[in-house]
Amino acid sequence: MPLEPSGATFKENAILAVPSCTIFTRQSEPILGKKKKSTSSSSSSSKGKETAASKRPEPVDKSKITLKEAEKVQAEINLGLVGHVDHGKTTLTEALSGQWTDRYSEEIERGISIKLGYADAIIAKCTECPEPDCYWTKEMIKQEYQQLGKKKVKYQECPTCGGKIEFLRKVAFVDAPGHEILMATMLSGASLMDGACLLIAADETVPQPQTKEHLAALEIMNIENIVIVQNKIDAVEKEKSVKNFQQIKSYVKNTIVENAPVIPVSAIFRVNLHELLMHIEKNIPTPDRDLDSPTRFFIARSFDINKPGTKIKDLKGGVIGGTLGGGYLAVGDEIEIKPGILVDGKYIELTTTVESISVGNTLVDSAGPGGLLGIKTKLDPSLTKSDGLIGNLLGRKGDLPDSADTIFIKANLMDFVLGTEEKIKVDPLRHGENLMLSIGTTTTLGSIEDLSKKKTEISLKRRICADPGMSLAISRLINKRWRLVGYGTLLSTE
Repeated sequence: MPLEPSGATFKENAILAVPSCTIFTRQSEPILGKKKKSTSSSSSSSKGKETAASKRPEPVDKSKITLKEAEKVQAEINLGLVGHVDHGKTTLTEALSGQWTDRYSEEIERGISIKLGYADAIIAKCTECPEPDCYWTKEMIKQEYQQLGKKKVKYQECPTCGGKIEFLRKVAFVDAPGHEILMATMLSGASLMDGACLLIAADETVPQPQTKEHLAALEIMNIENIVIVQNKIDAVEKEKSVKNFQQIKSYVKNTIVENAPVIPVSAIFRVNLHELLMHIEKNIPTPDRDLDSPTRFFIARSFDINKPGTKIKDLKGGVIGGTLGGGYLAVGDEIEIKPGILVDGKYIELTTTVESISVGNTLVDSAGPGGLLGIKTKLDPSLTKSDGLIGNLLGRKGDLPDSADTIFIKANLMDFVLGTEEKIKVDPLRHGENLMLSIGTTTTLGSIEDLSKKKTEISLKRRICADPGMSLAISRLINKRWRLVGYGTLLSTE
């Protein structure tokens, strides 16, 4: 459905076009399942702090939650899986969560991840088994029962000792692509992560090009809680695996992961996953969340859920996927999306209303930071289809900073280019040079307009909306590939 000009009229009064966006005037159905009655007010949070406070997500008493009930709980942390291409990130995601995150036809055909993959996993602990055997995911419990030949899975009982299983937390895995041409996608994913597992294959020398690049990206995005996973130990003899382990320890010296645990696993054969989970629980804690901070929702997906041929009166509003970096959202909130959409050379910022919020397959009244959320809106679905809103920032109406075509950054360059086989020295920035910048889930090109010791002025090809102080990654076109060469901090916008 094309974007109609402002002031257009429509039959059946089904759609209303306004200068800022196109919205549905009727109440749409939830994204999934039956419509859930909201216990919160549908009025905008901008009408007063008292109204907003009544919608705040309530803390969950995890001691009273069963593993089945945990499916309806919001994930509390985004855990990235990063590393060189074909080092087993997607396979490990499936082993822990039961979900294969390569869902697009091109990904299946080529056998590599192209877009960011998402999967939730429920982590639990047996009260009787010793460490590390006491740590499980819900998927691992199911697999263990099946291997034992038991038809009924008792998620409240340990499959090995019969002890009580207690829910620990729910995590959202962010499976980042490892191919060199998809570094911009990986950087977008890194902006969503609270912690990460860096996968390094035991059957290849250390480090591989994207191992170095992904580790640098984690450092740029201030991700400090990391577990190193030595995967594919099944593919090599013990001696070679030990040698590879030593290469890993040597490589990570004087890096942010120098003291990170290195856990040998076989994702495909599900070997040593209990040990891995124990170190994830001990080394990657859930961050403190500030519900009173400004609401910032980083858009990583957007799509149209309507089937072809749907009648206008039955159309459902556009859906946005991503994660909250701060604050919270509730059903009925009035929201804005910046910088918006580009129409005839001009950006149109979007305003709409939150119709429903989904956590996995469950609808909730409100949600805070942690995990990946689906936000169903009253936006015209033509605006959200095919990831059309990726890179935008969503917040409460009137709360987002102004979007900008010019930014001022504090730039820091690395000594050598990352992601290449050969060693290439990083040259200083030049006036007029084109760069690729990644900030939040936004990737944009920009040209250097002015250089000084304190700041660099960059004119952007694609407008952004971001808060001062945010970290950004700087890439340069080298040998026909965008390569990570530096990082910076957003100082101000214009």
